[in-house]
Amino acid sequence: MIAVDANGADRGPAAVAEGARQAGVPVTIFGPVSELGEAPDVVDAPETIGPDEPVTSVRSRPEASVVRAARAVADGSADAVVSAGSTAPALAAAVLNIKRLRGVHRPAIAALLPLPGGSTLLLDAGASAEARPEHLVQFAYMGAAFMEAVHGVERPRVGLLSNGEEAGKGTPAVVEANERLGNAAGGGLEFLGNVEGTDLAAGAADVVVADGFTGNVALKTLEGASQATAGAISDAIRSGPLSTLGGLLIRGRVGRLRRELDPETTGGAVLLGLRGVAVVAHGRFGPEGIANAVRLAARAVDERMVERTAAALEAAGALRSAPAGSFAEMPTVAGPGASE
Repeated sequence: MIAVDANGADRGPAAVAEGARQAGVPVTIFGPVSELGEAPDVVDAPETIGPDEPVTSVRSRPEASVVRAARAVADGSADAVVSAGSTAPALAAAVLNIKRLRGVHRPAIAALLPLPGGSTLLLDAGASAEARPEHLVQFAYMGAAFMEAVHGVERPRVGLLSNGEEAGKGTPAVVEANERLGNAAGGGLEFLGNVEGTDLAAGAADVVVADGFTGNVALKTLEGASQATAGAISDAIRSGPLSTLGGLLIRGRVGRLRRELDPETTGGAVLLGLRGVAVVAHGRFGPEGIANAVRLAARAVDERMVERTAAALEAAGALRSAPAGSFAEMPTVAGPGASE
């Protein structure tokens, strides 16, 4: 059962509910009955937390739909949560209710990049503006475990996003993380070292690790470039009769390219490092994107992503020695995340 937060999306609760039902897996939809109608799969939850509200609202407003959906995972009545509302409340609700895996410093937003012909995972894509070396090390193992469990990538290649391939390039946190991951080579992680921005689009790594600020900027830059490319292709095809004829001949390939560049195809981003599965979809997603987000959550549950992530971190000795601190700690969101 997947708990779906229907509030906060650009197209309204009805579009979210439609997509959730199209996914083909059991769902419980948390949203306003006044808009969704009374149905067995709908829980009346009209209250929403907006993008301009502080994340502390998840504490003071326990009846908000995103909080109730996350709480359903915590109490075992749902296997995963999906939200297309604002990223900050979704992340805070997940951390406070589902909680972090023991020994995990902080969760990370992991998003598949909109690239043709490949699957590159970028994390952190916006959960925390800054990251210490130990955070980046954990992100590397969490991202690799996700790509192996959910996308079937054997020994995913992992790189650190930096401003140069040399081990000494980057911020002090990146330099130290590079050293730690390099020393752990052969311990179950295929670490490539530093990768640059140009390597993102080239698919040089299966997993690219960054702090939330850098990752969020990189993700939005690639999404904007992908949309601009798709638009330029359409304009070129419609520029004249001969171009239009040529466009008809390659229509199938262009259509496949459009789908590869469309974030709706991936279903959104996963919050890694939690004790349960949480997926944050783009707020602008239509029913198809929501359906894919629900399917992504269900696949993560079926492939035991959480358990495999915990096992990978423990085997690598990457967990913090003491249990994770106060679970009431609020995340620091880098900026507009995957749902904005």
